[in-house]
Amino acid sequence: MAIYLPGTAEDQALALDEMTPREIVAELDKYVVGQAAAKRAVAIALRNRSRRQKLPPELAEEIMPKNILMIGSTGVGKTEIARRLAKLTNSPFLKIEASKFTEVGYVGRDVESMVRDLVEIGIDMVREEKLDEIEDRAELAAEDRLVDLLVQQGSPSTPAAETGPPVPRLVVATSEEQLPPEVIEMALHLSGQKPPVAEGAPGASPALAVVPKTDAERAREKDKLRQQFREGRLDDRMVEIETRDRNMPQIEFISNQPPEDMESSGMKEMLSGMFGQRTRKRPMKVVEAFDYLVQEEEGRLLDMDQVTRLAIERVEDSGMVFLDEIDKIAGREGGHGPDISREGVQRDILPIVEGTTVNTKYGMVATDHILFIAAGAFHVSKPSDLIPELQGRFPIRVELQPLTVADFLRILTEPRASLVKQATALLETEGLTLEFAPEALEEMANFAFQVNETTENIGARRLHTIMEKVLDEISFQAPDLVKATEPVAGAKPVPTLLERTTDKGTQRVLRVEREYVQQQVADIVKNQDLSRYIL
Repeated sequence: MAIYLPGTAEDQALALDEMTPREIVAELDKYVVGQAAAKRAVAIALRNRSRRQKLPPELAEEIMPKNILMIGSTGVGKTEIARRLAKLTNSPFLKIEASKFTEVGYVGRDVESMVRDLVEIGIDMVREEKLDEIEDRAELAAEDRLVDLLVQQGSPSTPAAETGPPVPRLVVATSEEQLPPEVIEMALHLSGQKPPVAEGAPGASPALAVVPKTDAERAREKDKLRQQFREGRLDDRMVEIETRDRNMPQIEFISNQPPEDMESSGMKEMLSGMFGQRTRKRPMKVVEAFDYLVQEEEGRLLDMDQVTRLAIERVEDSGMVFLDEIDKIAGREGGHGPDISREGVQRDILPIVEGTTVNTKYGMVATDHILFIAAGAFHVSKPSDLIPELQGRFPIRVELQPLTVADFLRILTEPRASLVKQATALLETEGLTLEFAPEALEEMANFAFQVNETTENIGARRLHTIMEKVLDEISFQAPDLVKATEPVAGAKPVPTLLERTTDKGTQRVLRVEREYVQQQVADIVKNQDLSRYIL
C-alpha cells in the first residue's frame, strides 16, 4: 500500500553513505507508507552501491548492481518509490516506458536513447550545482558590466542631478585662438560652469577645452550608479546591450530517427557552429539587461568540460533508470506476430542492462553500474514471459500490494500536500474556508475503493477524480458565494455556508458532509458503465 508523502529539501539533505538500510527505509517512510518489501529491496540495493564505492577499484569493477523488478497494478507506488530513492541519493534518474522502444531497424526510439537521456539529466544536475557555486561571481561581474554601460551611454530620461549632464566636462582656459562669444556662452550654460579669469591675462577672452574625467571622478560616478542600481532606482531605465541572435535557419531532415534523438545526437550544436552566431544591439530595461548579462557571465565562468566529466562519472556510478510498463514487451518465446517484435526489444535492452558502452555526444558512457528498476502490472503476461537472459538481469523481485480503504483515507489526510490541503488552500484564495467532515472523507475513500474494485483499478489516482467530482460545483460557485448573501438563482445546491468569528475576523466556511459526497458521487458509482468514462 503506497502513499505519496511530499517532503522538503531539508529532509533530502542526508549523507547517504552513512545511512543504514533501516535508516533508508525510515527516510522513504516519510514519502511512501507501506510497501515494506519494495522499500527493503531498494534500500539494500542502495546500501550495496555505497559499499561498492568503498572497495578497491579492481574488486569494485566486478560487483554489478542488483537490478529490481517491481510487480503491481498502477497507482500503488512503484514509480514513486524509485523517484524518491533517486532524490534521496541526488542521482540522475530517468523514467521511461519500455513500450516506447522498437527493435533495431524499425521506426521508433532505440534503446540506447535511454542512456543518452540519462546523461542529459546528469549534465543538467551538475550544471545547476556549478551555477549555484558561481552565482555570486557572475552577478558581481554582470553588475560591473552594466554600470560601465550606464556610464558610457547615459540617459536623457535620467535627471542630471542623479547622473550628471550627458555632455563632456568643460573647463574654461585662455588661449590665443579665441572662440566666438555665443559658442562660449552656450557651452558654459550646458556644463553649468562659470568662466574663471586666468591669471596674467586680465580681460582676456576665455576659450574652451575638453578635459576628460579623472579616475577618481569616474569611480565616484560608478559607485553612485551601483548604489542606485542595488536600490532598484534604475530598473526602468533603458540601456543598449549587444546580444547574440539565437535564430537558426529552419532545416528539415528526412530520417526514421525521432526528433528527440536527433537533438541528443548533437545535430543542433553542429549546425549552430556552422552558421555562427550573429550579434545585434538591443535596448532593454536595466533589470532585464542585468539578467541577460548574468547568464552571459555564468556561461563564461562555467567550465563545461568539468561539468561533462563529472556528469558522466555520476551517471556511471549512481545513475538510475526506471523502466515502466516492461510487461507490455513481455512476449512468449517462439511466438508469432507482435510477440516477435517484443522479443526483439527485450534483446536490444539486454546489453544495456547487463553492461555495455554507449556513444553519446558527450563521449562514451558505460552502463555496467547503472541501477535499473523495472516495473509492470503483469495482468496479461507474467515475469516468466520475459526472455530468460533478461529475467536473470533482474534478480530482485518484489510484489506491491493493492490499496485498501484505510490506505485511501490516509492518502486524503496524512501527506504534507494532501488532496484535502490542496483543495482548502485553493478555495482560501477566494475567501472561503473549506472543511471536510471525517465521515465525508471516509465516504470518499469507500467510493474510491469500490470503483477500483468494479472497474479498472488505477490505484491512488482514483482519489483525484473523486475529489474533483465532489468539488466541481463548489469550485464553480466559489466567487459568487463570497459576494452573494442569498443563494444564486438556478444554481445547483452546495454545502451550507456558515460564518465563524475568529481572531482574524469573520470566516465564511463550507463544510462538506457525508450526504453531500453521496449526492455528488453515489449515482455515478452505482452505474458501472457510466463510471468507466467519468471516474
